[in-house]
Amino acid sequence: MTKKSISTASWGALAAGAVLVAGALVGTSVIHDHAVRGSEQLTFANSYNLNHHHNACGTALVQQQLVASDSELQLTVFPSSQLGGDAERVASLLDGDIDIDLQGSSALASVYEPIGVMDMAYVFDNPDHLFEWFDSEASQQVKDDFEEATGAKILGVWYLGDRTFSANAPVRTPEDLQGLRLRYPETPAHLASAAAVGAEPVAVAFEEVYLSLQQGLVDGQENPISLTAENSLDEVVDYVSLSRHAVGSQLIIVAGDTWERLSEQEQADLQAAISDVRAQNRQCADEDEQETMTRWKEQGTPEIIEDVDREAFMEKAHAYWEENLSPEELEVYNSIRSVK
Repeated sequence: MTKKSISTASWGALAAGAVLVAGALVGTSVIHDHAVRGSEQLTFANSYNLNHHHNACGTALVQQQLVASDSELQLTVFPSSQLGGDAERVASLLDGDIDIDLQGSSALASVYEPIGVMDMAYVFDNPDHLFEWFDSEASQQVKDDFEEATGAKILGVWYLGDRTFSANAPVRTPEDLQGLRLRYPETPAHLASAAAVGAEPVAVAFEEVYLSLQQGLVDGQENPISLTAENSLDEVVDYVSLSRHAVGSQLIIVAGDTWERLSEQEQADLQAAISDVRAQNRQCADEDEQETMTRWKEQGTPEIIEDVDREAFMEKAHAYWEENLSPEELEVYNSIRSVK
């Protein structure tokens, strides 16, 4: 993974050191001399391996930012679902067994349904729209309502990548989805997204997607390009169609009891570290995607379909949401669409 600017040299050095810190702190407690002095040791869980940008350019950089700022906080990162799958980690965080977790809004909808709108098809136009809304006054009510409903606090949002179709047939228009059995995550938000664009969803565990594609049990799947490549799904599909039908995001959630026991300075340190790495995290996501697409073009497979009629998909999805979202979900949807 290349890490070019933010400012290039300083971020490159920071990221390199952070990866070492992250690797050393997985499943351990104290490794850095400064960390020994930390008054608070917090667990930070997620489902991604250490090479994924949410760790190499995310949790690792948060750790390094805290060390560089001489914070009293110490983070121990548990990647690769070491502390459980998404649903299990949500429950663990609400019980106070995990301090910080990285979660998609579709998983968090199990405890606060309206937030699942963030993962729905064409709700956000692009990553810039995601960040503009999250940083705006319009999003504050959603964050406050989530905290009131769950006791957990949303500290930030990171960009996962645009979800896009990869299948054994090209997808250029909504009509091209007819007859295609596409694997979707089995969450209400994702299944609703399938309905919104006219897809036929098939529920398959992520660990079984490769074999299901290989054996023809499904005709395709939808995921960010980096995850498609990272899990070798590009080996068992012929086409990747750049529908970019959902802006994949991950929310950084802290348990309420954890937040309350932190001092004001520790709260400020944690919030700043999570917010400050967001730009570099996105840059790494963009670079990963570009490197993957360059490799696919050079090797000639899978074929990248760029002339997708996104306007037709968006029009279909927006009409569906206006008619089918609950009043609470529609409030979040309108909040997002009001910021452009």
